[in-house]
Amino acid sequence: MSLAEQHEWFTRTAVSDSPRPGGRSRATADGGRARRGILAPFGRHLAFGADPATQMSVGWQVAGPVSDAFIRIGETPSDLSQRIPAEVRNLLSPYSIWSAGALNSVPPSLTGAAVEQYYVHAALAGLEPGRTYYYSVGHRGRDSGDVSGHFVTAPRGRHPFTFTAFGDHGVTYDAVGTTNLIRAQRPAFHLHAGDVSYAEASGQGLVTDSYDPRVWDSWFAEIEPVAAVIPWQVVVGNHEMEAWYSADGYAGQRARFDFPSPAGAPAPMYYSFIYGNVGVLALDANDVCSELPANFGYSAGAQVSWLNSTLTAMRASPEVDFIVAYCHQCAYCTCAVHGCDGGVEQYFAPAFDAHAVDLVINGHNHIYERTDPIRGGVAAGAVPIGGSWNPADGTTYITAGGAGKGVYTFSAADSYEGDVDASAAPVSTFVNNFDPATRTTFTTSETVTWSRVRYTGYCLLVVDSEPGAPGRPSVLRVRALDEDGAELDRFDLVR
Repeated sequence: MSLAEQHEWFTRTAVSDSPRPGGRSRATADGGRARRGILAPFGRHLAFGADPATQMSVGWQVAGPVSDAFIRIGETPSDLSQRIPAEVRNLLSPYSIWSAGALNSVPPSLTGAAVEQYYVHAALAGLEPGRTYYYSVGHRGRDSGDVSGHFVTAPRGRHPFTFTAFGDHGVTYDAVGTTNLIRAQRPAFHLHAGDVSYAEASGQGLVTDSYDPRVWDSWFAEIEPVAAVIPWQVVVGNHEMEAWYSADGYAGQRARFDFPSPAGAPAPMYYSFIYGNVGVLALDANDVCSELPANFGYSAGAQVSWLNSTLTAMRASPEVDFIVAYCHQCAYCTCAVHGCDGGVEQYFAPAFDAHAVDLVINGHNHIYERTDPIRGGVAAGAVPIGGSWNPADGTTYITAGGAGKGVYTFSAADSYEGDVDASAAPVSTFVNNFDPATRTTFTTSETVTWSRVRYTGYCLLVVDSEPGAPGRPSVLRVRALDEDGAELDRFDLVR
């Protein structure tokens, strides 16, 4: 069944006296709860609005219902503003959907009950570009005035900056390590390529999947030291399809995160922003995924249409030198577990080719791999470690799915900085395909020559943008680091 069909089945067959997932927050009612004053905010995380120079969203959690949530901001820690109201989004998860196979232990007090999670969001607009703002969050009965974190808005104009990226994170020892690597790079923002917390265990988008919503709380606590000061721009992976909450499976994610959206419309899981001289596109590959097609075609072609129109506008913009796209599933990868996804190759890659997208970042396969530049599914040239490329001639695809949730394997030997496989032999891989008419999946084998760098292990991608000036080209310097911060790969994209 599709995700929408499973959601309909769930809402018809779920135990009638179980609380339904979703719903309005009880935080609007006073309730006289004596413990409100001791509910400390946790899990702070930032995300850009549509314009990173003037808009920022600050999110956090509380463990129970609160009233009059707020944020204060200021350009110095000692001079914060008056209270700015924040929105509380209450997410209810009936015990019936998560008790079997829960990832954490279930206390007796929760037996037969529902997990209630309270996500708080403050959308800030009218900020000044290139400024540092400090903030404090609270609610009625708790206004300590302590600074919770800070953020920096994007500067206007052409300035050098760094961003980082990875996918397939989870709540693990290794995930803590790669998260700490982010802070060390001092990036302007971080791109998360999906499969975020793994609260949903199987990743198939089934209402019968093993699920523990409290894993999300653990994940937000894990990333807070970094995400409270660096915006995290998240896209959904297959483990973010949660059919219990809505027909598209994303009501839970809309409660947890802020995604730019048209006024009065649900936030789509695809969006874009421009930071400095780089246009960034965040895509929902579940919409086109052949391997795990629970949400295949849910946007009815709207996302692909949006992708092409957004790329056209970015390529016409004089401020954009480079375009970076990221989504979860891979068009091109030789990992032995998930390989390539024919849907991403069929629906997204032609747009990347047509508009000369410079860099595509994926997760899904829990390894690091970089392709040579690709055009029309074949290698357009060879870029060794330390090399450079004019991306107008072909798009480079990087799988950086080694954020912490286990490690997969390749069908060929690793080949990375300091340990290059000199054989340069073609590599075997496979493509996942899907027939929408029969809703069946199948694989086809391929032998490819575009696999340039392969590393079995955890990783972080680091990208430095160096805008050009008259007589000097613009450069994206791309590096991959292993879990200890050692360099695995580096190359330049030059326009």
